[in-house]
Amino acid sequence: MSQTITVEGMSCEHCERTVSEALEGVDGVTAVSVDRETATATVDGDAEVESLVEAVEAAGYEASA
Repeated sequence: MSQTITVEGMSCEHCERTVSEALEGVDGVTAVSVDRETATATVDGDAEVESLVEAVEAAGYEASA
């Protein structure tokens, strides 16, 4: 299953990498694609959306489903 969340505050490639790494650390995530231009992260797997949002916020960015 694929889910897309909105991620605010990314301004560079490092930001994308930080968000990607945070999401990859969530149980159930199999693939991640982060795009600062559209302020989105698309996540494949069976992780709960709340866990994805929490991971992004713990990395220092604002996120919403």
